[in-house]
Amino acid sequence: MENGAAPTVPAVIVAIDGPSGTGKSSTSKAVAAQLGLSYLDTGAQYRAITWWMVTNGIDIDDPHAVAAAAGKAEIVSGTDPAGPTITVDGVDVAGPIRTQEVTSKVSTVSAVPEVRSRITELQRSIAAAAPQGIVVEGRDIGTTVLPDADLKIFLTASAEARAARRNGELKGADVNATREALIKRDAADSSRKTSPLAKADDAVEVDTTDLTLPQVIECVVTLVEEKRAGK
Repeated sequence: MENGAAPTVPAVIVAIDGPSGTGKSSTSKAVAAQLGLSYLDTGAQYRAITWWMVTNGIDIDDPHAVAAAAGKAEIVSGTDPAGPTITVDGVDVAGPIRTQEVTSKVSTVSAVPEVRSRITELQRSIAAAAPQGIVVEGRDIGTTVLPDADLKIFLTASAEARAARRNGELKGADVNATREALIKRDAADSSRKTSPLAKADDAVEVDTTDLTLPQVIECVVTLVEEKRAGK
């Protein structure tokens, strides 16, 4: 397409990966809203299937039981960055999936290959259906889910900074306990056999430790606009 040949901008698929507490969700939602893109929180999908397993009495410490149940829940993700939604079997679970019980079990459920296969398929179909493009955030988007994404970004931050941010969200939480929990989660997600948390070779790394959220958003928006202009 020649420059100026059409008023429409090309659709762009943006993968944003990184561990908990790096600002992925806030950044991804803001970038998607600013650029008119859809938004998908893949972590919410893993939380949703974990919530379903817990609610239905599946023994999450039994990978065979988890694998057998992996296809049973109907998970629907709304992709409006101004108000992303998630339902399981028609039930709004945006609140219930954020409980400590689900948080403590999501890495175990997510490590089961059948679960990852099911959710990955769902994520790819959502990304393919986004007309203007989409910002997809998670832990294995650039490496496994959307390896052909137009732009891959890997957000990092020190464990201390991430714990402080997470504590801002969890009022009254113990910073040291939060830090230990984050480190434990990182280790579980980075060491799992199927689609571990990892930076893609062609990802742009953005360290958010000393950046404000608006600075991170501005940085990512600039990267996306540059990529879109070059398509």
